[in-house]
Amino acid sequence: MERGGVSIAGFIAIAFMLTMYVLLDGYDLGVAAVAPLIARSDRERAATMAGIGPFWNGNEVWLIAAAAALFALFPTAYASSFSGFYLPFMVVLWLLMFRGIALELRGHFPSEVWHQFWDAAFSGSSALLIFVFGVALGNLLRGVPLDAAGYFQGTFAFLLNPYALLVGLFALATLGVHGAAFAAMRIEGEIAARALRVVARGSWLVLILYLTVTALTLWMNAPLRASWLFAIPALSLIALAATWRSARVGRAREAFIMSSCFIATLLAASAGTIFPYLLPAFPARNRGISIFAAAPSETALACALSVTLIGIAGIAIYAPIVWRRMAGKVRVE
Repeated sequence: MERGGVSIAGFIAIAFMLTMYVLLDGYDLGVAAVAPLIARSDRERAATMAGIGPFWNGNEVWLIAAAAALFALFPTAYASSFSGFYLPFMVVLWLLMFRGIALELRGHFPSEVWHQFWDAAFSGSSALLIFVFGVALGNLLRGVPLDAAGYFQGTFAFLLNPYALLVGLFALATLGVHGAAFAAMRIEGEIAARALRVVARGSWLVLILYLTVTALTLWMNAPLRASWLFAIPALSLIALAATWRSARVGRAREAFIMSSCFIATLLAASAGTIFPYLLPAFPARNRGISIFAAAPSETALACALSVTLIGIAGIAIYAPIVWRRMAGKVRVE
């Protein structure tokens, strides 16, 4: 395979790993974000944590693998990303740590006051983490100011532009619905009924934000107006409608599957929007860092891609085993 073909394969591999991360870690982040809406007692809040307990650590492996693959396959883009998103990356790391601490320490404190503190930390850090990831995606779709060498030239305030903040809100609503669908599928009792109501009602908010973000994205990326990406919004709307329908009739598993399809189409459209750039420039996108300019030598690129594919296969084998061993519903009792 030629160097260009390997670069494209590397881009697809990273996009796939990030999609798997959003689908898998997205549901446990979403469960935490909507926990105040579906869990009203101390036991119910404990049940929401128990519902994601066996999975959340393993789900984050996809994010680590994607970051490692970006470093190995496209080191120039990796360096430039950290030069511009250093502070947001530090915020993400602190939120990931705080969320993990809340999950692990809650059960070690018998006091209900401490339970409420860790529950608030769990929900707040997860919701903020979703929002920060959404803001980062919004900036990728919009582009960031880069100099001739590919280094970030803006400020942290530049990253908090209205479009990126809107994408952050959209991400929070989308993963909130996704997490509620998982909670309805995973937890028994009144929590499941409340979670399905959150999915049904939240789908309308997701629809409004989706139409707004899609219109703005197509307006900012005029060359995409005649591209194949026009087919993806139709698939997204079908999946979102199916999510709402499944929640209305009480089919939690179908709602979760359809929510996963909705998110997958969103990320496919996002990858298609920025391709072939890993870090598009603003306002001139053609000055961004492309997969062809950011790749190392052909030999190094081929070796890195081979290791990446082996890693993806390993994670793909491990994940279903965990799901099978930890299958079953969580009871509030």
